[in-house]
Amino acid sequence: MAVKRKRIPRYSRVQVNGYEYYKTEIEDTEGKRVILYGKTREELYEKELTALEQVDSATFRRTSPTVAEYCEKWLLMQSVHVRTTTLTDYTSKVRRHIIKELGEKRMAEVTLDDIQVALVPVSKKSASVYKSVVILYKSIFRAAKESHVIDRNPTIYLKAKGGGVPQEERQALTDEQAQRLLDAVRGLPPYVFVMIGLYAGLRREEILALQWDSVYLDSNAPYLTVRRAWHTEHNRPVILTELKTKAAERNIPLPDCLAECLREAKKQSTSDYVVANQDGDPLSYTQFKRLWQYIVTRTAKPRKARKLVDGKYVNYMLYPKLGEKARNNGHVVYSLDFDVTPHQLRHTYITNLIHSSVDPKTVQYLAGHESSKITMDIYAKVKYNRPDELAGVLNGAFAVWDNEYGIAQ
Repeated sequence: MAVKRKRIPRYSRVQVNGYEYYKTEIEDTEGKRVILYGKTREELYEKELTALEQVDSATFRRTSPTVAEYCEKWLLMQSVHVRTTTLTDYTSKVRRHIIKELGEKRMAEVTLDDIQVALVPVSKKSASVYKSVVILYKSIFRAAKESHVIDRNPTIYLKAKGGGVPQEERQALTDEQAQRLLDAVRGLPPYVFVMIGLYAGLRREEILALQWDSVYLDSNAPYLTVRRAWHTEHNRPVILTELKTKAAERNIPLPDCLAECLREAKKQSTSDYVVANQDGDPLSYTQFKRLWQYIVTRTAKPRKARKLVDGKYVNYMLYPKLGEKARNNGHVVYSLDFDVTPHQLRHTYITNLIHSSVDPKTVQYLAGHESSKITMDIYAKVKYNRPDELAGVLNGAFAVWDNEYGIAQ
């Protein structure tokens, strides 16, 4: 069978410095004429193909969208099939960590080096933030490749493992710390928030969206229902009826102390919201920070502060001592020698459930965990981190061996 040979175009011949060459012309990306030469027609043909590929590639890069343009399009496409809270998180991270760093570059011009340099500021964030930004990079560029917006994906070898600052392991408050915290804020705005966190284990966004129509205090067994979530857009509160996961919607039984706390709060409330601002509306992000500041200001921990000097605020370092009153506010006593975060309240609730021998599936339900892995990871760290309790369990287990095999005690 005869081999079919490629058909090489006919080229004009020219003399250059006494030598004969084949000659042809192409147009570059700017429409300018470029002359190519070759000693043979085959050589010139290969040069022409290579040059045309370079022109096509350059044209493709120049006409591809910018990173900012494609990212905004990608976010719009995501809005069709992700929850509002998820889209809000995506939008924040994409604009802050991708568009800000690479927004003006063309998608087809971005290299792996460009992305890794852009990730340097993200590497100073938590490991979870770093991982989520890497996943966003990979998702965006993979979508661009699949849609033929780019001809190569620079994120193929991009890894999230090992990036970011490892988070410290969450520690639950001890019973003594929880009581000191409640004593410190009793009668103050954050008291109800802290009680719900410690004794119902709600997330911050669940507490701030909680309304009285979801709190059933007259039931034989008082409980509350989680059915709304709080988040903010440009510092303004937005209450969502669509929760992050299906598991987040749950009924939480109320211990007596929390039921009594909520009864008292409801008597004084003029709002639909359990935790509300002075106008009865849900808190903005700034208002929540002020609410939590009641706790921060009662913590005996060195921190930056501001004071008014000659009409101007001046920064200075504050070194509180446990048990002392604040210099500028006699109502504030530095009574806490430990840090507290909103999530720590929830973690304390979950930890106490586990220490009370509540089974893992019930813990998963009450915590609103969608994945049993999340629950079991916490369960393992909490349940099996008490050598004194494990010693008794192991002695009981091995006592069976001793009796069976007649091992002397």
